[in-house]
Amino acid sequence: MPAPTTLLVLDADPPPRLGRLTGRARIVHADETTLAGQLPHADVLLVWDFTSHAVRAAWPGEGARPRWVHTASAGVDHLMCAELAASDTVVTNARGIFDQPIAEYVAALVLAMAKDLPRTLQLQQRHEWRHRESQRVAGTKACVVGSGPIGRAIAQYLKVLGVTTAIVGRTPRTGIHGPDDLNRLMARADWVISAAPLTADTHHMFDTRRFGVMQPSARFINVGRGQLVDEPALAEALSKRWIAGAALDVFEQEPLPSDSPLWDAPGLIVSPHMSGDTVGWRDELSTQFVELYERWEAGKTLTNVVDKRRGYVPGH
Repeated sequence: MPAPTTLLVLDADPPPRLGRLTGRARIVHADETTLAGQLPHADVLLVWDFTSHAVRAAWPGEGARPRWVHTASAGVDHLMCAELAASDTVVTNARGIFDQPIAEYVAALVLAMAKDLPRTLQLQQRHEWRHRESQRVAGTKACVVGSGPIGRAIAQYLKVLGVTTAIVGRTPRTGIHGPDDLNRLMARADWVISAAPLTADTHHMFDTRRFGVMQPSARFINVGRGQLVDEPALAEALSKRWIAGAALDVFEQEPLPSDSPLWDAPGLIVSPHMSGDTVGWRDELSTQFVELYERWEAGKTLTNVVDKRRGYVPGH
């Protein structure tokens, strides 16, 4: 009788719900200090702690490596290294779990900034009655950078609000603009929304030059990866009123240090990487992995397979 598959889990609290795999897999748990020693003995690796860079550090070591790695996140930059990219190991991600929640969050940010809700709450705390006029959202224009499922879901939600939306992807195709159109579209947009994967090409793509082409009345939102944004450049753009405001849900360093100047940047909404995390999201991630595991166990083709050199699931 063949030995059961060894499933190695890079843990985070709370742990994943894997009860359906009881008796079908030998489940072993690791943390950042023990991962390297256990990798050679694992058939499958579940990166439940998707904030950790332990996989990227441990993968180049000696010994065998898992045949399949699944990360409970949309992005894979936290685990990808040259050795993993060049290996035969299949990498899958949590595509499909976060699309709708993040789109809802972006829509909420657009409405909050257009209707000046942060200022309303500040004035309420001071018991100060100050009438203002707010912006009409319908009829505005948005440029969504990132043509994957999250970017497309954002565009759908903004369309419901009456926002005309252009999507920019890695390659131009029907309904999707290419990178060469980005500056032109940003210059015309009232809302620039970053939802792109982190790759060598997208690192710090939003810099002084890009913020400089935006309208003074425009606002910037990042729900992609923190490293997409040159944060000092954004802080400068806000302080000099090159743009009207911004909202960041992801940052180059997380948690954001308490002494970061971003906390006090004028017109900036800071949220702690929560745009995709709705009630029950961990259970959805667990269920998704178990269903993928059952496909793998049955010898079926896995879905959500990442192109390891591009850093995302292609063809969408």
